[in-house]
Amino acid sequence: MTGKKIIWAMIAVAAAVVIALLLRAHWLRSISVHQSITIEGAVIQRDADTEKELPIAGVAITASDGVKSATTQSEASGYFKIVLQKGVLSGKPVTVSFRHASYEPLDLNVQTGRLETQNELYIAAMIPVPAKIAAGPRRPEKVVSNIRVRYTTNSRTETNVGSAVKTFQVINKGNVPCENQSPCSPDGKWKASWGSASLDAGADNMFENVRASCIAGPCPFTRIDTSGFIHGGRNIRVAALNWSDTATFLMQAEVYRTAISSNVRELYPVIFGRTLNFTLPPTQEGVSLQGEIDGSPMVFPLGPHLNLSWAVCNVRTGPEKEKTAVYRCELKPDYRF
Repeated sequence: MTGKKIIWAMIAVAAAVVIALLLRAHWLRSISVHQSITIEGAVIQRDADTEKELPIAGVAITASDGVKSATTQSEASGYFKIVLQKGVLSGKPVTVSFRHASYEPLDLNVQTGRLETQNELYIAAMIPVPAKIAAGPRRPEKVVSNIRVRYTTNSRTETNVGSAVKTFQVINKGNVPCENQSPCSPDGKWKASWGSASLDAGADNMFENVRASCIAGPCPFTRIDTSGFIHGGRNIRVAALNWSDTATFLMQAEVYRTAISSNVRELYPVIFGRTLNFTLPPTQEGVSLQGEIDGSPMVFPLGPHLNLSWAVCNVRTGPEKEKTAVYRCELKPDYRF
């Protein structure tokens, strides 16, 4: 019996070990399936002068651990975020490659642990590819100077163009019992009458600061309904309840005309090296750059495609609620500021 007990005990222990190993493998496999690595950062141009470390848009970014990979592109602000599904047991570093035709290739190694990844913002500073010098005599560079940004903003304005006045009467006879024949006084005791008057401000006009009052007769026994004019508008209506003798009412209001006005504004951009930068409010329209090319005054409308003969421009929207438009223009070859 003792030998059999030992054998059964060994079998039970072995079974428990096998079950534990299977459960552990299943747990690790489930983690491996669901774990992902998020890598985020910014791509900038490498420069000894920090004011010239400009963001780079359109960089092809690939993250790979040798088994799985993910790709994305940098935004206009240089920002990138890439999510890589990765097995937790591999422990292999992730290589993030950055490729752009105008910059030298760049690879970053992201160290990952078996169960976690470093929480870090990655800055990819790319080195510009040296410009090719064309054979033959070099043409003199054209000078871009006195650059100003011109744009318009539209705003809604209200102009007081007059006032309106109207009187009306509510005819009634006082001291007549109501006897449940509507309309009645608020306490239901006396017979009452309703009267009203209306005003139309006309097209493109609005009434504001509307007032109504009883000016003659037994005013203590009247009540004015303000629901027809409290918010102003093109059409207003005043109604009054009178439960005594005839009363006279006065309605007055200011008339405002609403119009859209355009304001032309100018600003000077900030120039760093071969790039100029400026920001505009989200309500801007008709953006153009005014300046001189080799001393000759020029006007360059940007338009929706941001096409300029002497620079390559892009625009991005800021992250704040106001959604500021951030512009950047980089000089083309054969031009200088």
